[in-house]
Amino acid sequence: MGLTRRISMLVKQKVNSLLNRFEDPKEVLDYSYQKQTELMIKLRRDIAEVVAAKKRLEMQKTKLKENIYKLEQQARSALDMNREDLARLALERKNMNIQQLLDVERQIADMEKEQVRLEELERRLSAKVEQFKLQKEVIKAKYTAAEAEVRIKESVTGISEEMAEVGMAIQRAEEKTEHMKARAMALDELMDSGVLTDYTTNKDMIERELQDVMMKDAVEKELEKLKKEMGREKDKVRERGRRGKRVEEGTEVEGEAGEVKEAESR
Repeated sequence: MGLTRRISMLVKQKVNSLLNRFEDPKEVLDYSYQKQTELMIKLRRDIAEVVAAKKRLEMQKTKLKENIYKLEQQARSALDMNREDLARLALERKNMNIQQLLDVERQIADMEKEQVRLEELERRLSAKVEQFKLQKEVIKAKYTAAEAEVRIKESVTGISEEMAEVGMAIQRAEEKTEHMKARAMALDELMDSGVLTDYTTNKDMIERELQDVMMKDAVEKELEKLKKEMGREKDKVRERGRRGKRVEEGTEVEGEAGEVKEAESR
C-alpha cells in the first residue's frame, strides 16, 4: 500500500507540473469572467421570462373582469325574460370567473415578488462581476509585469528554468486561488436564488365540494338580490306611470272647468 500511495502521489505531481507548464493564468481569468458573464445573461433571461409571464397573467385578469361584467348583464337580461334558469347559470359562471380572478391575482402578486427578488439578485451579481473584471485586469497586468521581470532577471542572474518554474507555480497558485474564490462567490449567489415558485394548486375533494356549496349559495343570494333590485326598478317605473296619469287627469279637469266658466260668461 505504501508503494501504491507513492506512485499515485508521483503521478499527481507530474501531471500537475505538466498542467502548470501549459496553463496561462491570463487565459484562466478571461475564461472565468466569460462564464460569469454567461451566467448573468441567463439570469437576465430568466427575469425577462418572469416579466412576460406576469404580463400574460395581467391580460388574463382583464379578460376575466370583462367576462364577469358580461355574465352579470346576461343574468339581468334573463330575468327580464323570466328565464330564471338562464340567470342562475350565468351567475354560476360569473362566480367561477371570480374564483379564477382571485387565483390569477394571487399568482400576479407572487410573480411580482419573484421579479423583485431576481432583479435584486441581478444587481448584486452584476456588481460582483464588474468588480471581478477590474480585479482580473489588475492581476493580468501584474502577471505580465512579473513575466517580464522574471525574464530580465533570468538573463541577468542566470537562474535555472527549473527554479523559475517553482516561483511561477507559486504565483499561479495564488492567482488560481483568487479566481476560485471569486467563482465560488458568484456560484453561491446563484445557489441562494432558489427556484421559481410553483403556482399550480392541488385541491382535495372536500375543499372542492365546500367551494361548490359556497358558490351555489353565493349564486342564490345574488339571484335574490337581482330580483329585489329589478322589482324596485319596475315599481319605480309603475309609480312614474301613475304620477303621469294623475297629471294628465288634472289637466283635463282644469280644461273642463275653464270651458264651463266661459259658457256662463256668455
